Amino acid sequence: QVQLVESGGGLVQAGGSLRLSCGASGRTFSAYNMGWFRQVPGKEREFVAGITWSGGSTRYADSVKGRFTISRDNAKNTVYLQMNSLKPEDTAVYYCAARPSGSYINTRVIDYDYWGQGTQVTVSS
Repeated sequence: QVQLVESGGGLVQAGGSLRLSCGASGRTFSAYNMGWFRQVPGKEREFVAGITWSGGSTRYADSVKGRFTISRDNAKNTVYLQMNSLKPEDTAVYYCAARPSGSYINTRVIDYDYWGQGTQVTVSS
């Protein structure tokens, strides 16, 4: 079992920045690939960014490329999502997720085994 807790969400103006954190406890953090997803009411949860267990590879949704950066610190059991140049359409509940490590970064919700409770990000225009 892996327990995930997100933090860092909040209200920000368009063009601003936020950094989300996801702390993990339980099994060895470095044994997992990590992902960030987001969801707005009435829509499906969507992939935002992913990172392999070592941090050597990352993957982003087209909608956030060049604006968001995923990173991890295995010594701190934490994965981050740095969000810059935020837009109102980035408003959502953001979730971190974990799946067993591999070289491929999965983008489907069904591929992830563990989820945090989510943190709200609201971008005002």
